[in-house]
Amino acid sequence: MNIALLQLNILWESPLRNIRHAEQLMSAQPDADLYVLPEMWATGFMTKPNNVVEDEEHNLALEWMKRQARVHSCAISGSLAVKVSEGDYRNRHYFVTPDEVFFYDKHHLFTHGHENDAYVAGSQHVVVEWKGCRFLLLTCYDLRFPVWSRYGIAGEYDAIIYVANWPASRQYAWNVLTCARAIENQCYVIAINRVGTDAKTQYSGGSALIDPLGRYVIVDETHTEQTLTGRLNMDSLNEARKRFKVLADRDMCQ
Repeated sequence: MNIALLQLNILWESPLRNIRHAEQLMSAQPDADLYVLPEMWATGFMTKPNNVVEDEEHNLALEWMKRQARVHSCAISGSLAVKVSEGDYRNRHYFVTPDEVFFYDKHHLFTHGHENDAYVAGSQHVVVEWKGCRFLLLTCYDLRFPVWSRYGIAGEYDAIIYVANWPASRQYAWNVLTCARAIENQCYVIAINRVGTDAKTQYSGGSALIDPLGRYVIVDETHTEQTLTGRLNMDSLNEARKRFKVLADRDMCQ
């Protein structure tokens, strides 16, 4: 499966301009099976969504994701801030295919940044199958909590998608934890982060596709807005799990 990571420089509260940027990045890899965008890719990381965040039913960025999935016969993954009902805002990680829309609501809201003051946390794991690969959908701060990502508790999967707005000041943690999640769960990790700045912090990208041994298949080294491409090899994944059966000895406590 061909993967394209759209490492976006997100423009603050500018969905239409961010959609145009995403289209430009997609055009660099027109034949990908899966395109992955960062957390809150249409607006930036908003902790005060009142009167700004669009209703889910009329969300321009979500409609764009649906349209692109149909036109290009692909899947698109990325998180948006959406209003579900009055006073109910979600950081919702969408996985859109030509025929269906799946979503995961971020479970670990970033209390250090007061995300929990504005958004409702999700409570359910979501695993989506696309073209023979099972994807666990997770978002940014979830990366720090290995039990929530655990293979077998979350449901069996072949890859984790982490979409993020992860600040440059904690880049080392991002690099280490993304590799750790791949190794401990014997799975691919697709980790997409943004670049650029917002009113509070700077972002350095570091987006990567990591194999089940914790090795980079692709990794951002320029820290600029760009499209990174790689491939999931399911035969290699299954062979690695068969050859070294770590998952057979995993803890299954709830």
